[in-house]
Order: sequence, then C-alpha cells, then structure tokens
Amino acid sequence: MSDEHTHQSFETRAIHAGNTADPLTGAVVPPIYQVSTYKQDGVGGLRGGYEYSRSANPTRSALEENLAALEGGRRGLAFASGLAAEDCLLRALLAPGDHVVIPNDAYGGTFRLFAKVVARWGVEWSVADTSDPAAVRDAITDRTKVIWVETPSNPLLGITDIAAVADVARTAGVRLVVDNTFASPYLQQPLALGADVVVHSLTKYMGGHSDVVGGALVTADEALGDELAYHQNAMGAVAGPFDSWIVLRGIKTLAVRMDRHSENATRVAEMLSQHPKVTQVLYPGLPEHPGHEVAAKQMKSFGGMISFRVAGGEAAAVEVCDRAKLFTLGESLGGVESLIEHPGRMTHASVAGSLLEVPADLVRLSVGIENADDLLADLRQALG
Repeated sequence: MSDEHTHQSFETRAIHAGNTADPLTGAVVPPIYQVSTYKQDGVGGLRGGYEYSRSANPTRSALEENLAALEGGRRGLAFASGLAAEDCLLRALLAPGDHVVIPNDAYGGTFRLFAKVVARWGVEWSVADTSDPAAVRDAITDRTKVIWVETPSNPLLGITDIAAVADVARTAGVRLVVDNTFASPYLQQPLALGADVVVHSLTKYMGGHSDVVGGALVTADEALGDELAYHQNAMGAVAGPFDSWIVLRGIKTLAVRMDRHSENATRVAEMLSQHPKVTQVLYPGLPEHPGHEVAAKQMKSFGGMISFRVAGGEAAAVEVCDRAKLFTLGESLGGVESLIEHPGRMTHASVAGSLLEVPADLVRLSVGIENADDLLADLRQALG
C-alpha cells in the first residue's frame, strides 16, 4: 500500500488509490491499456517496467495498488477469476505431501479445486469447523501448511474468529488464508486481524454490477507478495485490462453499496425470521446467530448475504426460487440486483455427498440495493 494512502479513510482510498491522473492527457480515470507489448528504449530499456501485459499492465497495476490499499496490504494481485487466484496461491504455498485444513462450509468451487484438482498432485486436506479454534487446532498435522477460512462462509453464513484462528496458525507455524468475498474489505480487514493472505472473487461485491469476472490476492508480507507475483506471471491467469478497469470503477462505490446491501439484508432477515414457512434464517446480523458476537467484533456491519431453510424440504425450496420475480434466479452474488438460488442444485452441487454437503431445503439470497419494501413483498409472495 502506498504511504500516501495509509492514513486516508476507506472511502477515500477506494476512489483514489491507484487512480492517479493520466500523465499524458490528465484523464482522471486510468486509461484501459488494451495492449499486449510495449516499445523498449533499447534492449532492456523498459518504460515504467512494462514489457509484456501478462507480466504487468498499467490498468491492472492500478487495480492491484487499489486492492492492496483497501485490504491494508503491501501487495495486491489481480487474476482472471477468483479460482485462478486460489489456484495460484495454492501452487505457490504447497508441494506434494503437504496438508491443508479447509472449512466444513465453503464455496463449492473452492472445495472442487481441493478435492478434484489439488489432491491429484499429492496435497491432502481435511475438514474442520473453523468457527471453533480448538477444532482447527486439532485438525493440524505436522504436514499442515495452510489453514483456509471463509467468513462469512458460503452458503451457511458461518463466522470464524479470524484473530483467534490466526493465533492457532501462528503457534503452529502455518499460513492463514481468509476468503473475504462475502464481507469485502469495507466490512472486514483480515490482514489486520492476523491473516497472511486475503482472497477475493472480484466478480462479487468488488465489481458489484454482475458484469465482470475476476479474482485477487492481497498480502502484507513483501516476500510472499513477490513469490505470488512470480507465480502469477509464470502461470498467466491474469486479469485483462478491461476487466481491471471495470472492477476499479465498481470499487469506487463499494462503501455506499455495502451500506445499502447491509441495511436491506437486515430488514429481509428480520422478516424471514418471523415468517411461518421459514424454519431457520442464517444471517450474522441476527442476535440469535451463533456467530453474531464475533461478527459484530470483526465486521463493520453484516453484509448482504442471507440463507434460509423452508418448511416442506427441497421441493418447497425450489418452488420459492421459481416463484421469485424481483429476485433473479441465478448463481453468483454481490451485484446491485438481488439474486436467489438453490445451493444444493446450483452453486454447491459439487459438494454433494461430501462433508460439506448443504441442506436440501436451503435457499440463498444475495440482497441487492433495490427498495427494501419491494424486496420484502417479492419474498412474501414467493414463500406463499
């Protein structure tokens, strides 16, 4: 993170970090450098260090500087997708024979990466309830190199005490990785709480408009940042300049969007908790949520993601998804428009039959920034 942004508020950093005026024209928005290669002033005479856009691109550099500033890190790296970022991280940190502790509630794509891809080159994993630091400690072996955490988790909205698990990781001499996608850096700062690396799907709240796919890694460790950057270049799944520009644009409104997402989600969760056809609401903003106190301690507010279970089982859950009108039936999350989905058949189908299998009667909401009364009316009619 640039020293000039260290003492600025989040909202100011979101708009200004990495967004310097173009030196050629004075354009206040960084240009889209849609270019593959760069003229050299003699062999090895690079202008600004740019030679080939897989290695570095000015638009991507602007985004990466912004990401580091928002997460309070020293190095930010932008990728073609969240899973591309995760793949790069795992290849940089792990070798055959190593072991990873993963959460018992995680994004289906992350589980698939561990179970079907990384495991094939000799990396082992085991599952722990990361909301319980003692369970994480018990899952560590002498070959453990990484503890992987999502908080809030996807799709059950579990909460992990980042500082407590960071203490466990530090004592064991292993890295702590935190997927901060659901919270965004506006609501939660894992590096400040002791995490070694933060992972993002930039597709979600950071982009914020369901029009881009991207991923990111941020670390406060200079040496680890250099290692990740080496792998980023060697593996090549980088964010393109236009995608980087779109994410930068989205980030400028992240703070105001997250405030509205959280406000709307709170109203939706309160309504659902009183609905006779809802058997359970999973939202850390509700006092009865088992992770409420921890979430209140480490988050600015509680975010826009809600899951709930319905009476009548899987068929009833699917019917709710089908009857929704304002809530769009679709995968992904974090856009300005509200989405609804059935995790068991959609985003988390890959965990079926595993220790991470989600309840069949579960519905997941990404609560957008529309008028809250309209959202409540749509959910009431969908529930019947």
